[in-house]
Amino acid sequence: MNRVVITGCGVVSSIGIGMAEFTDGLRAGRSGVRPISLFDTSGFDYANGCEVTGFEPEQWIKQCDIAELGRAARFVVAAARMAMQEAGLRETTRPGLISIGSADGESFDLDALVGADVAGIDIDPVVAKRVSAARLSTAISDELELSTVEPMTLATACSAGNYAIGYALDAVRAGDVDYALCGGADAMCRKIFAGFYRLGTIAPDCCRPFDRDRKGILTGEGAGVLVLESLPSATARGARIYAEVLGYGANCDAFHPVAPDQAGVAQCLRLALDDARLRPDEVDMISAHGTGTESNDITEVAAIREVYGPAPPPTISVKSMLGHTMGAASALASIACAAAVRHGFIPPTINHANTDPRCPVDCVPNKSRPAALRVVQNNGLAFGGTNASVILGRFDG
Repeated sequence: MNRVVITGCGVVSSIGIGMAEFTDGLRAGRSGVRPISLFDTSGFDYANGCEVTGFEPEQWIKQCDIAELGRAARFVVAAARMAMQEAGLRETTRPGLISIGSADGESFDLDALVGADVAGIDIDPVVAKRVSAARLSTAISDELELSTVEPMTLATACSAGNYAIGYALDAVRAGDVDYALCGGADAMCRKIFAGFYRLGTIAPDCCRPFDRDRKGILTGEGAGVLVLESLPSATARGARIYAEVLGYGANCDAFHPVAPDQAGVAQCLRLALDDARLRPDEVDMISAHGTGTESNDITEVAAIREVYGPAPPPTISVKSMLGHTMGAASALASIACAAAVRHGFIPPTINHANTDPRCPVDCVPNKSRPAALRVVQNNGLAFGGTNASVILGRFDG
């Protein structure tokens, strides 16, 4: 099988747009939290989130009609163009794959359509046309004029980004395609915010993974896209290589509609390690799903300690900075891992004051840490027990 490497990354996030800003934000421990402005939050006692600001779609979207793209599609099309530019790939007729994960597609637009229907207002046909989740992948092929690609949208909720990366990894290393654009995207919407609020899992101020005083998640948004390429292709082009994709694991334990299962998570971690042909002691950092809820944090840490023993490697959560970006979450975290490997640092878990004794891990509190990382594991967990974990390694030739 082909060795597979990451040659480009594109990011639209609340802490930075593009890899340079995103990497700087990770290193600085930047918070993306601000009051929600995208929809009416009257009636909620608190309404903070991690919105994307300063995003100008016309800077990146040249071929598609921006009005025909929903908010999430605009994010992911822009991120795909960034990734292709970083990789130095031009429009190509070689066989390729577009694999994008999402939890909610264009639910921001669906909110608007439902609101119009309830109010007795005629539905806007332009908005109705753009709600298909398939547009998250097909719009990339349209924008980049890629005529020999298979566009896929995967909907495995909050692990969808890692599922999309794993699907792409299999295709490239098997030689089915020469390259892949993969990742995830979601936009904030009232439906998701209200749903988590009713579950009692929205934090009033900020997200505190692994902290004794955690209050829950903050909803976020954005997109992350990676270019995966076979090593022979990348080296022949003289491409910059962020990291090598060593393996992944995916399972569905179906334990509970919303609660994670320790055994299912632990099995997923082992599947990824086995696929990468690695031992636990060879992993230098874990990027946890780390939502900042009691159920997730305690269960995930228990699963990590089951696999890694009582002294696991530093275990961080970028959701402390980005919020929970749903289908984009594990894609953005994988890109964060690639940046960490390439630039030699461990991103922090911010907003941390008192470690929960039931979460005994080194979460790298509040400040990033220099580190010569060789191997990192990134976890994505989702409702229904759909888990996916990706392992990246430093490329040394």
